[in-house]
Formats: sequence, structure tokens, C-alpha cells
Amino acid sequence: MSFTILILLLLVGLVAGFLSGLIGIGGGIIIVPALVLLLGFSQKEAQGTSLGILLLPIGILAVINYYKQGYLNMNYVVIVSLAFVIGGFLGSKLALSLSDEKMKKIFAGILMILAIKMMFFDKSSPKETKEATINTTNIQQTGH
Repeated sequence: MSFTILILLLLVGLVAGFLSGLIGIGGGIIIVPALVLLLGFSQKEAQGTSLGILLLPIGILAVINYYKQGYLNMNYVVIVSLAFVIGGFLGSKLALSLSDEKMKKIFAGILMILAIKMMFFDKSSPKETKEATINTTNIQQTGH
């Protein structure tokens, strides 16, 4: 492994880890494109490598911080994790049966759809609406 590749891998890991801790993203959105665009991985190599990275407990310190602050619902974590295992198995079976070109197009299309939805069509969640209503009520009652 060359020094340049080592530096690129370290940068990809740092950026993905930082963004994961900051806004909860990292694996597919940062690591996969970086491996394809910067290091010349095939789409499947990048996806497999990203999954290998994510299966290790790389986010444990970020998870501990969120847990300590009360921002981690362990019941949801268990349910989604179990479903993720099944979905990951089925998704990998499909991905491995498709060409790299098709996988790149599917990957890019999903990212574009999510970006457009988040930028233009995302509404506040019921929890945020409820909290805003509670805060407004409290302000009106206390006069502050």
C-alpha cells in the first residue's frame, strides 16, 4: 500500500467518522463514493468494503455520547438492527447479481431522491411539532 493510498484512506475514515458523529451519516454516503472516485474501487468493492468497515464497532464512542445524553432508543436500535440484517442479506444478493454500472446508477438515483426529498419536501416530524406546541403553550402560560 502506498503512502498516498494510506493518507486517502485515513482522510475518508476521518471525514466519514466526523460526519457520522455530527449528523448520523458516513458509510454509504461518504465511504462508497470516496472509494470509487478517489481510489478506483468498483462499485461492489466499495460497497463490500464499506459494509466491512461498518460491521466493526467504529461508531461506539459516538453511540456512547448519544446514549449518555438520552438520544438513543435501544428498543428501536434492536428492532432496526434485526431488520437491517435481513435486509442487508437480501440487498447484497440482489446487488451481486447486477452489473457495476447498474449498481452505480441505483446508488446515485437513491442519493438524488433522498437529497431532493430532504431539501424540498421534508416536513417537521410529529415529535418536533409536539415539542413546538408544548414550548408555545409554556411561553403563553408563563408570559416569557
